[in-house]
Parts: sequence; structure tokens; C-alpha cells
Amino acid sequence: MSTRSRILLALAALLIGLLYVLPIWSIDLEAPQYPEGIGMVIWINDITGAKPHDLGNINGLNHYIGMKEIVPEEVPELKIMPWLFAALIAFGLVAAATGKRWMLYTWVGVFVLVGIAGMADFWLWEYDYGHDLDPTAAIQVPGMSYQPPLIGSKQMLNITAHSWPAAGMIAALVSMLIGLAVAIMEFRQGRRDRSTEAASSESVASGMARSVPAVLAILVLLAGCQPEPRAIRYGEDVGAYCKMTISDARFGTELVTTTGKVYVFNSVECMASYVLAHDELEDQTHSLWVTAYDAPGELIPLDSAFFVRSLEVQSPMSGNLAAFGSGTTPEVARRQLGGEVLAWADVLELGDQLVQRGADHPEAAHASSAHRSDTAMDHSAGH
Repeated sequence: MSTRSRILLALAALLIGLLYVLPIWSIDLEAPQYPEGIGMVIWINDITGAKPHDLGNINGLNHYIGMKEIVPEEVPELKIMPWLFAALIAFGLVAAATGKRWMLYTWVGVFVLVGIAGMADFWLWEYDYGHDLDPTAAIQVPGMSYQPPLIGSKQMLNITAHSWPAAGMIAALVSMLIGLAVAIMEFRQGRRDRSTEAASSESVASGMARSVPAVLAILVLLAGCQPEPRAIRYGEDVGAYCKMTISDARFGTELVTTTGKVYVFNSVECMASYVLAHDELEDQTHSLWVTAYDAPGELIPLDSAFFVRSLEVQSPMSGNLAAFGSGTTPEVARRQLGGEVLAWADVLELGDQLVQRGADHPEAAHASSAHRSDTAMDHSAGH
């Protein structure tokens, strides 16, 4: 609910409180024996005379024509109404505080039903009051009833009865009308809100539908830009570390960055040396790829590879390293080539030696490394 509606609802609920200090209904009688008139007043929890002795005088007149005596203590509605209207006041204030439309609608609905039920009950009370007559009454007129009017005036024998809502009932009616007005305003606002939401949803759906081709195009472009290796152009590509043309399809390797840039190398040891010499690539590296020794030209992820270092392997930079994928077991590769099986961490140690001894002159570093490796392996073979 809007702030204005909540304030009006709270005001409407508080107006009901006037029923506790103002009369609800008044019935006045004009009779020859009472030229100044007599009357009774109905309150939320009592019935009194308009003047100090009026209620007793009314009961005296009624006695002659057989009508029941009016005893406020015996009217059950006078015990119920204070609690009923207190509940309406409390519920209305809670609805105003929370601002929930369903509570507003419920409050108005209950208030209207209470009003209708109250008027119907009042009419039934008047009907019984005017029709259920004492058969032994002093004055009896066959077919005559003395039901007072619900609203307005009515002549009964030589008595004229006037029945009208009093100030408390008028305050309650104003309260109900305010509640109805607020409910109608909020109902219309709710419909406008739903229409706006529906239009917004339709607009969003339409916009989404129009944007689908663009989104698909973007996804295709993004898919095309995903970091991935490329085929090495043997005889054309130049190694990023040694600056030599890559020619042997059994040893080519690649480093792919997160932006999709690809660095190619002649061999595993070249790529290891390059990685160690460029610390800035640690956070920029997307993946590393090596060529399967037993499947020339086929790049495999470094994570699924293992390495064999053997004199039988004549790699381009004399590191004597061959890579194998999951299609070959380390045991089989070692039986075929001899030497030792290494992991990537072991390869990095070899690359670290190269970087320390000549990262600025990779060809010399590789040649030196190859000479030391061959010497060491020959020495090992001699023993």
C-alpha cells in the first residue's frame, strides 16, 4: 500500500473508537401523554433513556400493549459489540502498519459483513419486540403490531416512532467508507502494477528474443577465442626459446596463454627452460602441450604425459627427452628406449640448469648441456 493509503486506513480504524464514547442509535417517541417526547439511546454496551426516566416510561407504555420490557443486561449483543469492534480497530491498525493489501481487503470485507449482520440483527430484534406481544395485555388490537422502523418514522396507534443512527454509527459509517475508498484505490493501483510488470516482462522477453542472435554470435566468438593449441608448422615455425626452426615432428611443444597466445618450441627441454626464465607467465599460462614421441605431430596435454630420458632419443636440443601419452605405459617406453622415466618436475630441474648457465645464449647452453649429458651417460654405461 502507498503511504497515503496506510494513513487513511489507520484513521479509519481509529474512527471506530468513537463508538465507545458516542451513541450508536436513537429511537424517539411522540405520545399525547408525553408532549415533550420520550426516547431511548443505544450505546455499544448499554441502552439508556434520552432523559433520566425515559426508559422506564417507555417500558410503562409498552406494558399496556403487551410489548416486552427493555432490559439492557439481557441483550447479548451489548456484551459482544465492544470486543468485536476492538478486534476491528486492532486489525485495521496492523494492516496499516504492515501495508499489506490482502489485510486491507480483509479488514474492509469483515467490516462490511459486520455492518450488514448488525443491521439485520437490529431489524430482527425490532421485529420480535413489536410482534411477540403479551396476550393478556390491557390494550389489544387484532392484527396490530408495534415494530419500530429500522430507519425513519412510523405511526403506531397514537404514538409516532422515529429511528435514526446516532453520532457513533455515523463515525463508523465514515470509517467504512474510507476503508472502501482505500481498498478501491489500492485495487486499481495493484492492477496498474500488474499491467506494468506484465508489460515489463513482455518487453524483457522481447528484448531477450531480439538479443538471442547477438548472444549466440558472442558465444561463437568466445568459443573461437578459447585458449587452445594449434598445429605446429614444421619447417616454418621458429622456437620461442632457441630461435631455431622447428623441424622434428616427434619433439615439438607449445605453451598456450590465458589470452590464447601460443608459444612453440623445438623440444621439451626448450619449453622447460623458457618457463623457468619467464616467471611472469606463471599466472598467464593456460596449458602446456607436448608431442607424443610414438605419434609424431600429435600434441597431448602435459598433465597426461610422462618423459623418458635416454641416449636413444636424439631430441633437437640434445636434452635426450621424449614424451609419451596415455597410450604407452612408462614400463613399455623404458623397455624400448632404456634410460629413466621422468616427471615434469624432473624436466624442470634440467631446464633450470640450462637457464642458470646461459639463458641469454640458449644455443650455447643447450650444446653445453648436451655434452655434459652425453658424457655422464657414457660414463654410466661404462660402469
